[in-house]
Amino acid sequence: MNQEYVEIELEEEPIELCNLLKVLDFAETGGQAKQLITLGYIAVNNELCTQKRRKIYSGDTLHFDGEVFMLTLAEDAIPNPRPPEPVTPPKAPKTATKSTANKSKSGNKKRKKQGQVDSKTGRKPISFG
Repeated sequence: MNQEYVEIELEEEPIELCNLLKVLDFAETGGQAKQLITLGYIAVNNELCTQKRRKIYSGDTLHFDGEVFMLTLAEDAIPNPRPPEPVTPPKAPKTATKSTANKSKSGNKKRKKQGQVDSKTGRKPISFG
């Protein structure tokens, strides 16, 4: 990868992505930073990132507005190790028997019939009793 990048020095790590965008003046407010992330304008390590509070460490790359930013750690800063990536087991599909049992239970409840629609307003009458 022979792409030029801008080096950004972090004084502490990790930093949340939305806070990093504010510090770098890519966004004026936290809400604006979160919108940039949600709308897909930000990529971290060559992957589109939609996690607003993703933890960013030294060595990560940030892609925004056609520019690449390499994050490094200041010399006097203490490096904070990355947590291991969580392994999520595959989810088992839900069984249909359980959901049909719940439907039959909720189907036993009978609701009182509401009155007819008022011809002048088009609304159903409200009962307070």
